[in-house]
Order: sequence, then structure tokens, then C-alpha cells
Amino acid sequence: MNTLDLLKDDFKLFLQALWSQLDLPHPTRAQYAIADYLQHGPKRLQIQAFRGVGKSWITGAFVLWTLFNNAEKKIMIISASKERADNMSIFLQKLIIETPWLNHLRPKSDDARWSRISFDVNCSPHQAPSVKSVGITGQLTGSRADLMVLDDIEVPSNSMTELMREKLLQLVTESESILTPKHDSRILFLGTPQTTFTIYRKLAERNYKPFVWSARYPRDVSKYEGLLAPQLQEDLENARQRQQNSDQNQDQTSRSEVSLGDTEGTNPLAWEPTDPDRFDSTDLLEREASMGRSNFMLQFMLDTSLSDAEKFPLKNSDLIVTSVNPTTAPESVIWCSDPTNVIKDLPTVGLPGDYFYSPMQLQGTWDLYSETICSVDPSGRGTDETAACFVSQRNGFLYLHEVFATRDGYSDHTLLSILRKCKKYNVSKLLIETNFGDGIVAELFRKHLVQTKQNIDIEEVRANVRKEDRIIDALEPVLNQHRLIVDHSVIQSDFRSNPDAPPEERLLYMLFYQMSRMCREKGAVRHDDRIDALAQAVKYYTDAMAISANQQMILQKQEDWNDMMDAWIDDPEAAASHMVLNMPLNLRKKARGLKDNKSVHTWV
Repeated sequence: MNTLDLLKDDFKLFLQALWSQLDLPHPTRAQYAIADYLQHGPKRLQIQAFRGVGKSWITGAFVLWTLFNNAEKKIMIISASKERADNMSIFLQKLIIETPWLNHLRPKSDDARWSRISFDVNCSPHQAPSVKSVGITGQLTGSRADLMVLDDIEVPSNSMTELMREKLLQLVTESESILTPKHDSRILFLGTPQTTFTIYRKLAERNYKPFVWSARYPRDVSKYEGLLAPQLQEDLENARQRQQNSDQNQDQTSRSEVSLGDTEGTNPLAWEPTDPDRFDSTDLLEREASMGRSNFMLQFMLDTSLSDAEKFPLKNSDLIVTSVNPTTAPESVIWCSDPTNVIKDLPTVGLPGDYFYSPMQLQGTWDLYSETICSVDPSGRGTDETAACFVSQRNGFLYLHEVFATRDGYSDHTLLSILRKCKKYNVSKLLIETNFGDGIVAELFRKHLVQTKQNIDIEEVRANVRKEDRIIDALEPVLNQHRLIVDHSVIQSDFRSNPDAPPEERLLYMLFYQMSRMCREKGAVRHDDRIDALAQAVKYYTDAMAISANQQMILQKQEDWNDMMDAWIDDPEAAASHMVLNMPLNLRKKARGLKDNKSVHTWV
């Protein structure tokens, strides 16, 4: 077998020869692993590898190797931008011209295409070019390709919000129709995930088998959900076996002093470089220091957890979930994230690891709420919802009783349903956003209040701040201080809402899904009516939230003591009986007749 036949047979040899032509060092272990996966991987695959490993160059070489084996192949290169796709095309043209054993691919016909947009190799005339480059938002329909390379189509500018990702996924779906229906046709995705909700996760669900190669051996393999490159998994397993078979004390002293090491002690290889020929431990430490941990974990470890933690500030785990009384509440509610406080029987739709917690303790005496309001975010009929949140306040703690949502617009049925619930929770004020309908919904509410003979104040609220910023600014401080208490039933009914819709659509309407996915990017979540109504209610209580619960308890105890002293001076017998009965302040006042000026000194 001659040299050219060897190059045709083994892409790794082809890559090595091409690297030599470019005066590059021999491919590293990671690069050889990617090359092997490109040659022997499935029809539909995706490669996720750390920045700087050269996956785009390797895939460019794979395109040339494909044409090297069969010049009749039609190939399309798609990137997030047209410029990036064109750069790949120019790189391939340069290699064909400057590599002696690729010169035969240069077109012989003067009619052949040879531009940065598309070019032909030495093949039979065809309507489609041999290689075509296009941006993901460019003209894809009408083209055909035997090999499709989608290189870094997901970037921050097109994937930060749910709407952006949905649009990108739709474009990806359209691109799949370009692939020719041949047994050897293939479609390849290369890239780095930008968020937990990356489209690469969706691609995995569509049978695009991922190949993930991180810059360091991970401390927690479970984060990769079994998608870590087989070579890395094998390395970790072998290291674990060696550790089990070696002396434990010797193992502890054999750690690298340069590496951060495995702080959790799970595997001796954890946090060691996976491709030291490309990036050694010192280089990676410097990059982490300069980039920041979150960006490093995203770009080099392909771990989105830290970036998402910063990007999505509203956590379900910061809520306190318990049974909320319709009329009274304790003086204080204590939050605790101890595993024993995790509520396991409630459905969770937040980010991975984002659980609901029950309170550690309810402190002080129970008393009536200071105020209960209903916050309404109206909408017309259609895909948006009219949402109403019923929220009470006591001692700086907010209590969410119920969330009502309907796609019936502002019909009489919807408005009357909200008013009935207002009566149930003894609502004293209606907050209505006037951005929609220019105040017409408030007028309709006033009409129904007259008809139903309810005495509820209406306050119209007009938002002049971008919605995403307004929601986060209102909710984040409250959640960080664990001041929002949610009734169990709210979570259950939220999860059961819109039962007839497809599962992926149902999620979009859920309050706690909207909460966990809210960020400051425009259009962060497609439907935000429920979270917007809640944020509006919380914003109303901003002044009340400034009150320290502990301070309020001290003031209340002082008031209670002063009242007992006054009662003892006025009527010792009645005061003694009230103390024996352990009556709270409001009942003692009622028994003494202070509220209605009647001289009733004993509890009857």
C-alpha cells in the first residue's frame, strides 16, 4: 500500500501529514481522539471540546480528507456568522493550493467556481459546489450536501434567551433537510455550550451522539451525564483502580503540587490536564485566573453550572415552601438549606439541583396579616395569560397564597373569578398594570366591584423599566433574604396548569420555570406573565420589606408589655385572668372593650 492509500485509509495519518505541511507539531492526544471520532463516529454526531484544542482546524482537515477520498462529495460549512464560515472556506482553498499531494483537487475547468463563498474541486460539473460556506441565518433552503459541518453555531449573541435558542434550533432543523438521503451522508456539530439550556442538549435528544473532551479531568463526572469522551472515562477508571490497589498513604503524597488537585478526593486524576501537550497545568491555572472561574468552567471544562448560576439569579431554592394560612402568619419564618429540609414530593422545574425547602422554624405568635393585595398582569386573548397573584405581608415577610392564570384575556368571567378570590383572601388593594389596555382593565374592575359590592382600592401601575430588569430588581433581594413564603398548593397547581398543551409548551407558562430562567437579556423567557405579576406585588411591598422582622418582634413585645402594665394598673383582676388564659394583645384589647369603648373587663 503506497503513502496516498494510507492517507486515504486513516484520517489520523492524513491529519499528521497535513500538520507537518503546515509546520505544526504532531497532533496531540485530544486532537487524535477527535480525528478518530470524526472518521469512525455515527452519521449524526457533535463534538464539544475545550477552546484552543483546534477542533475547527481538525474538521477542516476532515473536509479535505473527504474530498481526497471522493472528489464528487458535496460539502456545506455553516457557522454562526457568514464571515467565520468563509474563513474556513478560504483556509481549505489555501491548503489545496499549497499542499503538493492535494494539488490534484484543484479544478481544471475555467468554469469552475473558486470564491470564498463556494468553490469546486476537480470533479464532474454539478449544480452544487464542492464546498459552500454560509451563516446559520443565511440562505439554506435549496442547497444539498453529502457532508454538513456546523461549526460553533451557538454563540452568546444567539443563545442567551429562550426565544433566541428556539429560533436557532429551528434553523438547525431546517439545515437537516439539506442532507442528501445517502447511506454515507453525515452531519457534524462542533462547538462549546453557552448555557444549561444549550441546543447541544436538544441535539443529544435527537440522536446526535456527543463527544465531550474537557481541558481537565472533571472532579464531578456526573455533570457530563455519561457524555465524556470514552478515553477520559477510561483514564479515570484506571486511575481509580490503581488507587484502590495502592497504599493509601502513598497515594496521598503523590499528588501534583502544581495542580489544584481533587478537593473532594474522588479520583487521583481529577483536575489534572487531559491534554498537557496542548495546555499544561500551569497554563490552565493562568487562564483560569485571567478569565475568571465561571468563564473558565464554560470554555475549558464545558461545564455551564457556574455561568448559569451568575446568569440566572432567581433560585427556587431561596423560597420557603410551607402551608400558608389565609388570614394569619407567625412573626418570623427561618429558612434553612439543610438536606433534611428538601421537599421531595413537589415537582421541580428549576435548574438542576434547584430544590424547594421547607422552613426550619416558625417563630413568635401568630397574628393577622398587615395587608393582602392582588397583583394583576392583564393581557388580551391569545398566547399570553392574564395572571393574578394574591400576596400578604407581615413583619417584612411576604406570603404567596395563590396564582391565578388564564388565556381568556380580560373577560367578565376572568375578572369576576379574580374578585371572588380577592374576597377569599380579604384583599384590600388591587394592583393593575396599565401598560396593556391603557387603563381599560382597571375601569372594568371598578364596574364589577360596584356590582359585587366589594370595597377594594384599585391602584394602577405603569412600568417604565425594561421588564427583565424590573422583575429581577424586585425579586432578587427578597429571595436572597428568604422573605418569600409560598404555599404548597401554588407549586402543585402551577405544575398542573395547561394540561392539554404539549409538555415543552406547558413548562413555558409555569411560574417557577419562568423564575429560574429569568435573566437580564431581552426576551429571557417567552411567557413571563406569572412572574411579572408576582414581581409587581413584591415591588409594592418594598417599603414594608425594609422593616426588620426581628426589630418588629421587639417592638411588638414592647407594645405587649406596655399594654399588660396599663391593664394591671386599671384592673388587676381582669389582667390576671388574661395572663392565665395567655391571651394575645388583640384579644386582650377586645376583651377590655378598648376597640368599641365598652367597659368589659373579663373575657366572656
